[in-house]
Formats: sequence, structure tokens, C-alpha cells
Amino acid sequence: MEVEKGKGTDVSDVQGEDDLDEEPGEEIESAPPLKVGEERELGHSGIKKKLLNNGIHWETPEFGDEVTVHFVGTLLNGIKFCSTRDNGEPMTFKLGEGKVAKGLDNGITTMKKGERVLFTLPPDFGYGAEGRDGVPPDSIVQFDVELLSWITVVDICKDGGIIKKIMEKGERNERPSDLDEVLVKYQMALADGTIVAKTPEEGYEFYVKDGHLFPALTKAIVTMKRGEKVKLIVQPKYAFGDKGKEATDGFPSIPPNSVLNVELELVSFKPVIDVTGDSKVFKKILKEGEGALVANEGAAVTISYIAWLEDGTVFERKGVDGGQPLEFITDEEQVIPGLDRAAATMKKGEQALLTVSPEYGFGSVVAERDLAVVPPSSNLVYEVEMLDFVKVTTVAL
Repeated sequence: MEVEKGKGTDVSDVQGEDDLDEEPGEEIESAPPLKVGEERELGHSGIKKKLLNNGIHWETPEFGDEVTVHFVGTLLNGIKFCSTRDNGEPMTFKLGEGKVAKGLDNGITTMKKGERVLFTLPPDFGYGAEGRDGVPPDSIVQFDVELLSWITVVDICKDGGIIKKIMEKGERNERPSDLDEVLVKYQMALADGTIVAKTPEEGYEFYVKDGHLFPALTKAIVTMKRGEKVKLIVQPKYAFGDKGKEATDGFPSIPPNSVLNVELELVSFKPVIDVTGDSKVFKKILKEGEGALVANEGAAVTISYIAWLEDGTVFERKGVDGGQPLEFITDEEQVIPGLDRAAATMKKGEQALLTVSPEYGFGSVVAERDLAVVPPSSNLVYEVEMLDFVKVTTVAL
């Protein structure tokens, strides 16, 4: 069921509305939350909101989001002119597109999930001087609204090329960066529902900077949180363009200029840090450490590690298989610079995989280590755990 919009309900009339003291739908920050049965005007718009039932959580939808609501519209004398409850089917629409009276658009942006309110809309925010079927011109109208749910909709590139609908919110606030390694699951389909690509059950792992399949995937991933599930609508220029894609791995070909529907989940990601700032020492965090403190320079650290060459040859082990861990003071040139610099960035209990270029390793010389000889100009790999560290206090003489 669609609520017929009133005169002047185009979204451009809603956003930046001078009649409101704050952003559309936003309640005055200094005002306390409404209690059940209380009524309040939203800014100086003339829109009144009376709380009938509390909602849950604190988030509210924004313009552009896709909301699902039940509502009953009445005149002040109680005569009903529209209702979704008559047939039991709620209405789903995108806020700010003029699908409903603009006062209703504004009001819904103040609601929490599960909240039920009574909005009283003046004619300018209702159906204006023209009215509508069942609503005389210049009428004050009321809407009993229940916000059942909403889906956050994001135009990732601000050009309609990649539309993201958040189906399930992720954890925490961290999002992957270009250097990070991500684990994703996805299924891609054409407009007719034909599945053209799908990850194995365990997902697919890759570095964001390396990309995967087509541009839209990485552009979407860097906007996502760990555990987030989304649906993407991808236009051809962010997919396979006018060339399409040949059939591979048992999936059919993708015709030129195809719009793709993608179900995408960011299962997890491992942060990768450019330790030295020159892309010579990278640290991939395998396990987060404890708290917020890192060793920093001048700390007495205790680490365990396995170190190997690019061909897999292990040249050193410390603190594994019953061996003694390595103890050293950071920034005292007691170990190779790459290991020293990386250890200074680690938290207690953190596990990380280091890749170290020769400039921060053993350089251009041969290095005889416990288990093997390291040839000149070798790239090194260390799997390290920070067992403990203690800040060293220096006493001025």
C-alpha cells in the first residue's frame, strides 16, 4: 500500500528545510527522551510526535534508508483515510524519495526500531492545499506509525554505481584498509537470478590492495565491519563493463553490460601494518593482543618466534617446542632492525606475521643462524608472539 504524497513533498523540500532548527527528523539534543504518553514538537516545524510504545537500541534510520512500517492515517475527527493494518501488510519504502507525506518522512527518522508513535502533521508537512482522497485541503492529519525495521542503504561511490544494503550489521567499528587481508563469502547473480560466481563454503581470502574479480568488491569491503552482511547492486562500470566475463569454474559467462546482484559477507580480516612506512617491513596481526599498551622503544621484551626464508627454509626458532624465548631491549640494536621495529608495535599476547626486506634484515652479508645460513639480500618471514614486555626506566645521573 502506498501513502499518496502531498504537494511539495519532493526530497529536495525535505532536506535542509528552514522550518526545522536541526537536521530533518533530528530531535533537539538538549531535550530529554520522550516518555510513553508524552508529546513534543520537532523543532519549530509544527510536526508533533507522541510516544505510544518505546523502541529498542538507540539507532534511527536516515534519509536513503529502506524502512518497513505499519501505519494508520486519520483526520483529527478520527476518520481513517489509509491503513496498512487493514490487510496486515506493512509498507516498505525508501526515506526521502517522496513516497509519503514529507512530515512522515521527517518523523520516521526520529524513531527507533520497534517504536510506535502518533505524528500530527500540519498541512505543509501533510497534503497541503490540494489534499488527497479522503483528506480535505489544508487538513491537519495524524499517523499512528510503528517502525518494524529498516535497512541502511549506502551509495558507495555517490554515483549510483554501487548500492549497498546492510542486511546484518558487523562488530565493532574497525574496517579493513588496503593493506589488510580479508576473508569473504559471496554469491553473485545476474538480474534474472542466474548465479555466475560463488565462494567455497570456507570463503575466499585475499589482500584488499590486490583486488579480486572486479572493482566493486574491494570498494564495498573497505566500507564494511567484521561480520557485516550486505547486498550490492553493481552497475557494469564497476563490474565487468562492456566486455563481460567468460565462463569459468563451472559458472556461466557474464554478458557485456550486466548489472550484478551480490550477496557479500566480510567474515574477518587481519590488519596489516606498514611498520617502517616505506613498505619494507609489514606486520600482519594474526591474533589481537591485550589492552591498548604496546612495547614501544626502550622496553624489555620477551618474544617467541619461528623465522624462515621465502623458500620455506627455517633458520631460527625461539621459545617454541620447549626452547628458550628471546629477551632483548627494543631500540638497542640487539636484533635485526625489522624485528626490533615490529616488536615495539606489539601488545602483550599479540601474534603477528612479519615480512622483512633485506634492508631491515641481514642486509647484503651472509648470516649464520641456529638452523640454517641466511644468504645475502634475503627477504625474511617471522611468526612472532609477544609473551611479555616491561618498560625500562632510565635514571638521569
